[in-house]
Amino acid sequence: MLDQEFTAFRIHSDEQGYRSGLESMKIDALSPGEVIIRNEYSSVNFKDALAGTGKGKILRKFPLNGGIDVAGYVVASSDPAFKEGDAVLCTGSGLSETHDGGYAQYSRLDAKWNIPLPAGLSLRESMILGTAGFTAALALYRMRENRQSPSLGPLCVTGATGGVGSLACAIFSKAGFDVHAVSGKTDQHEYLRSLGASEILDRAALSTTRPMESARFGGGLDNVGGPMLASLIAQTAPYGNVASAGLAATADLPMTVMPFIIRGVSLLGVASAGTARDIREDVWALLADEWKPTQLDAIATDEVTLEGLPAVFDKMLSGGSLGRTVVKINH
Repeated sequence: MLDQEFTAFRIHSDEQGYRSGLESMKIDALSPGEVIIRNEYSSVNFKDALAGTGKGKILRKFPLNGGIDVAGYVVASSDPAFKEGDAVLCTGSGLSETHDGGYAQYSRLDAKWNIPLPAGLSLRESMILGTAGFTAALALYRMRENRQSPSLGPLCVTGATGGVGSLACAIFSKAGFDVHAVSGKTDQHEYLRSLGASEILDRAALSTTRPMESARFGGGLDNVGGPMLASLIAQTAPYGNVASAGLAATADLPMTVMPFIIRGVSLLGVASAGTARDIREDVWALLADEWKPTQLDAIATDEVTLEGLPAVFDKMLSGGSLGRTVVKINH
């Protein structure tokens, strides 16, 4: 088994420079772990595009296989919690940072990272969701823990046509919230409405530079950072929650503390990669049941093999992506 050769999308950085592409390797060369998985699906996240092109400092060691998400079947396990044939998924957990990721025909993972595939989700559906869907759901999970309710007003989603944004629109709507989507892509309004957004707002709606504005939203999820996040916070109702999950524009946050000390607004961080296992299991159970979007097939706007990854990375980093790209591996 350990001598079996397979194909992987591997990332290097050495005296020959930063490079990535398909190559052959053996299971024995994979990062250590108790569970060997035959990978069926992965997905493409913004973080994957940064790692695969070298345009972001994602990997902390080299070489590694790319892909922060993976779903497949267990083929061998030294941990009794998993047996051959079990369907499992794994997101984040150091994949494609310090550990070989899911862009390969096989992965070898720590048992504690694997989540048994919940009833109600197929392997492909779990990767349409992937880190993007988990992040959106984790944001809502954190907001709900902090007493967010539909009665506070609509939830605003920035970067709404991206992977996290698209899934947030669908998940928040499924959970009973009114959703207002912010996007500069005027040709995608129908797409956003199909995901459950009741209103589509131009980016100018979040262009205020004043410390506080009239309360317009009950809260929201920001994927952009910078002035847009500051404006969303400034327009959030008393004791509403804003979750921060991305920095597509900038990591800066130009604002004052006034929304926090006058309205009691909460800014919640969403760090999906390091989420505790009990919370992971709770969130995935919700995604397989009451928060499962009905529009997953529509959100999966593209499907590629390992060979198609570089083109997807370039498209994503140039702002041209829509929804989610699924990576089909062993078929």
